[in-house]
Amino acid sequence: MIEIKNVFKSFDTAEGTVEALKNVSLSIPDGDIFGIIGMSGAGKSTLVRCINMLERPDSGSVIIDGRDLTTLSELQLRSIRREVTMIFQGFNLLMQRNCLKNVCFPLELSGMKKAAATQRAMELLDIVGLKDKAKAYPAQLSGGQQQRVAIARALATNPKVLLCDEATSALDPNTTNSILELIRNINQQLGITVVIITHQMSVVETVCKHVAILDEGQIVEQGDVTEVFSQPKSAAARQLLAHRR
Repeated sequence: MIEIKNVFKSFDTAEGTVEALKNVSLSIPDGDIFGIIGMSGAGKSTLVRCINMLERPDSGSVIIDGRDLTTLSELQLRSIRREVTMIFQGFNLLMQRNCLKNVCFPLELSGMKKAAATQRAMELLDIVGLKDKAKAYPAQLSGGQQQRVAIARALATNPKVLLCDEATSALDPNTTNSILELIRNINQQLGITVVIITHQMSVVETVCKHVAILDEGQIVEQGDVTEVFSQPKSAAARQLLAHRR
């Protein structure tokens, strides 16, 4: 269970203080695929970065499996981040490493021996459908294939939670659908809790079970995906529906 309780986060800018998150509270059940959706600037990326403490909230709590991450030191958080991994819109692969070595990288950092890391990396490349691309470099792959490598790398440390920050925004619709199908399969087969940050309603409707709508740093609506989108109560939800049409 991920519990976000009364989280506030602000940033100082040249134009003044920006309140990115305002008293955000959410509960995400274990094994869920949970969508957080909102227009640009709603605070989505700040929220996902608070979940793994890449950004520390100004106040409030982020509790995963009963541990309040806001109370942990940076050293303790390094261990947590092996359990709460992340994929991004830009893939963030190491261009000088081939696919196999990209997936091995977090295993090497954790101290796993080379032979065991290689075996684990090949198993993960097989899961994402790229075992035959183990020796290929990122520049030789399509965007969808690069994202599959990034997913394999994120799974290397056997995480409990996978955070996806606009992970399909750079992909065409067909590739997006294949990546979402892969995420659904990983969720079902491995039992990993998935949190998807997006501005695309189609992504949430395709793969998510529950959704929260973020608007100007606040949760304005949340619940079952079908219910929220069939009977929107907030202006932000209605705006998202209008953009879909």
